[in-house]
Amino acid sequence: MRPDYLVGRRLERVLASWHLYGSQAPSGPLDVWLIDNEAVATRITTGSDWCLVVEASVPFAGYDMAESGRVEVMPVSVDGPFAGHLGETVLAVAEECVPDSGRIALEITFGSGRVRCEVWSGDFRLSGK
Repeated sequence: MRPDYLVGRRLERVLASWHLYGSQAPSGPLDVWLIDNEAVATRITTGSDWCLVVEASVPFAGYDMAESGRVEVMPVSVDGPFAGHLGETVLAVAEECVPDSGRIALEITFGSGRVRCEVWSGDFRLSGK
């Protein structure tokens, strides 16, 4: 899916899934869903091939993984790179791809800054600029 459709849409809500294990703090989200003013949920995550997946997808519910912990899906309202852009319109998106591999990064530009979503050694990472 081409993420260009995000341009011109307003970011209304952000949800993220986190792997929780015991008392350890989660290191970063597994998935992020950007929910826009048209109620479309765009999921951004890492695929099994270590490429960045961008797809229209309804957020799933959290689930228990027995002795391996659990995955929780929670709203992102205060923390994280997208939090400061809630209510803003997406001005541009830019993808980075590797030949024969696929998308490895997506940068989303808002009026007040940018958020970079990327895959690094199979891990999903977010950063704000």
